[in-house]
Amino acid sequence: MKMKILSTTQVLDLVEDKSCNLIDVRLVDAYNGWKLRGEARGGHIKGAGSLPEKWTKYMDWIEIVRSKNILPGQKIVIYGYTTEQSRKVANQFAKAGYSDVSVYNGFVEEWSTDPALPMEKLARYSRLVYPEWVKTVAAGGTPPEYNGRKTVICHAHYRNRDAYLSGHIPGAIDIDTLALESPETWNRRSPEELKANLEQHGITADTMVVLYGKYMQPDNDDEFPGSAAGHIGAIRCAFIMMYAGVKDVRVLNGGFQSWKDAAYEISTEDVPKTTIEDFGAAIPQQPELAVDVPQAKQMLASEDAELVCVRSWPEYIGEVSGYNYIEKKGRIPGAIFGNCGSDAYHMENYRNVDHSCREFHEIEAVWKDAGITPDKHLAFYCGTGWRGSEAFFNAWLMGWPRVSVFDGGWFEWSNDPENPYETGLPEVV
Repeated sequence: MKMKILSTTQVLDLVEDKSCNLIDVRLVDAYNGWKLRGEARGGHIKGAGSLPEKWTKYMDWIEIVRSKNILPGQKIVIYGYTTEQSRKVANQFAKAGYSDVSVYNGFVEEWSTDPALPMEKLARYSRLVYPEWVKTVAAGGTPPEYNGRKTVICHAHYRNRDAYLSGHIPGAIDIDTLALESPETWNRRSPEELKANLEQHGITADTMVVLYGKYMQPDNDDEFPGSAAGHIGAIRCAFIMMYAGVKDVRVLNGGFQSWKDAAYEISTEDVPKTTIEDFGAAIPQQPELAVDVPQAKQMLASEDAELVCVRSWPEYIGEVSGYNYIEKKGRIPGAIFGNCGSDAYHMENYRNVDHSCREFHEIEAVWKDAGITPDKHLAFYCGTGWRGSEAFFNAWLMGWPRVSVFDGGWFEWSNDPENPYETGLPEVV
């Protein structure tokens, strides 16, 4: 197929054209802001969507395209790091019946080098790292956006060391989410417990911690379904460490799946933890990141705050509780629906097909439609904190200024018979 090649001037004319789909086919990490090929500026062309060339190998590629509302008959402009990369995706579109497809090859040499040309990036992209970055740190190297801090790489899991021992990033230690949250309440542990357990894992306030988990097909019929949802657990750990006061917490985008996709070495060594004497700061250093029931009630009564329910629709309307240990079904009156996905152990609506974080513009647009905006204090919650922590982390990465996790969530709220709740379809205001 003969491909139409656009100039920088032509692409600039299309940036504000809502009828044109400008598509970035580089890895999501480059889209977010990482300079993976040494480009002058990190990020993506303003208004571009993310559709990595990597995804063309998936059988349901066209379904991914349509889920992004990219339809035949629309104008499509594709750019990436290389002509070959762009042409590969353009040919996929042509085979799928898309007729108005063009390619732009000047991103690195022209667009990124000209500060007058508009670009965007994820505000805190450096806290969402990529496999090569982790590999370099693990080998003692110095990747971009790294200040040389002592680093601990943690493979997070819940009651499932086999998930770690069956294969992990070389040099990573394991961390059970139970080290940081209590199984009695599923809230973060006390400051004293957090201090002791972080020290046991060799983590101080000044340690750089890189967290990731392994997705292993959660089954709601298992006694502990969360033991297979490791990457949500990793982000839960990230939130609690940030709350405690670890200054530099990072998450591997896509978790262990992204490491496997990069075809890097996988270890089965049981790496010993190195205990340290002192965390080095009073816990918590960022108490504002966590909201408990009294403050949650204040937020519900405030025009300047929202509770965001990051649960599935069946949980939200009270068809199911979502957990085998939560009896009461329903929702907190006044909470906004933040739709995680299918159930308590999946975050499909916040993830791409390869488990990487969903394009942040898409999340922001969905939230805006629901009335979830950065001008308010937002507290995200779910049943016990995992899904709420992942939604919180997305908002925090976007640079939203007042975001928290309502730690008790539906579990704590529903355990108090004095707390009101609703079931059924919410009233349309």
